[in-house]
Amino acid sequence: MVRVDVDPSASLSAAQLRDGMARLAELAADLGADVVAADLASMPADRRQVEVLISGNDPDALQRTAMGLCVRAFGDFGAEPSPGVLTYVSRGTDDDAHGVLAGMGLSAEVERTATDAGWDLVTVTLTRSDLTRVPESRVHTALEASLNCEVRIVVT
Repeated sequence: MVRVDVDPSASLSAAQLRDGMARLAELAADLGADVVAADLASMPADRRQVEVLISGNDPDALQRTAMGLCVRAFGDFGAEPSPGVLTYVSRGTDDDAHGVLAGMGLSAEVERTATDAGWDLVTVTLTRSDLTRVPESRVHTALEASLNCEVRIVVT
C-alpha cells in the first residue's frame, strides 16, 4: 500500500477532493490497482492522504506509480501530491513470505504443509551466512506476522 498526500497545501475544495478521488479510482483500476475509499474533505487538512493498493516488489516503482496516478487525478486542480509511507499488505501466501525475505535482503526455499490439525506450517530454509546479517528471531517474527501461521526456520 502506497500512501500519497494529495493536498499538502490544503487548498483543494471538498468538490475537488471528491472529483479527484473518483478520477484516482478510475486510473488505478485501469492498472489493476485499488484505492481505499476515503472522504478526504472530512480529514484534517494536514492528513489528506490516499491509500493506493498496488502489487509489486520494487518499492520505488510502486511509489512512482502511485505518485503518477495522484498527479493525474489531482494535478488539474493545482495540487502537488507528495509521497507518503509505503507499507506491505500480506495475504499470507508464499509470495508474501518471499516478499518479506526480499525486504530483508534474503532469499530462501519456502515450503508450506498442513498439520494434522489442519493448520499451515511454513518451513523456510536459510543459509547460515544469511543469518549473520539478519537475526533469526527477526526473520521468524516478520514471517509469522505476515503469514499468520506457524513458521519453522531451517538453517543450512
